[in-house]
Amino acid sequence: MVCFCFLVDQRRKLTSSKPVAGMCSRCGRGASVGDMKTVTRFCYVPFYWRSWKAIICTFCGAVLKSYR
Repeated sequence: MVCFCFLVDQRRKLTSSKPVAGMCSRCGRGASVGDMKTVTRFCYVPFYWRSWKAIICTFCGAVLKSYR
């Protein structure tokens, strides 16, 4: 069962973004709203993906709010 952990990974990718009014609560820099795509892979073969929107800090990359 330990080997299974190394065969599965999950990647997030920002596909597009627009600036939004507001600041990051962690670093105080600007924020943007973006379309995110999450891909889960097993042995480098994608078997599940999901698209969602999120408000992201432009400096530190923290996800401040997510919309499914």
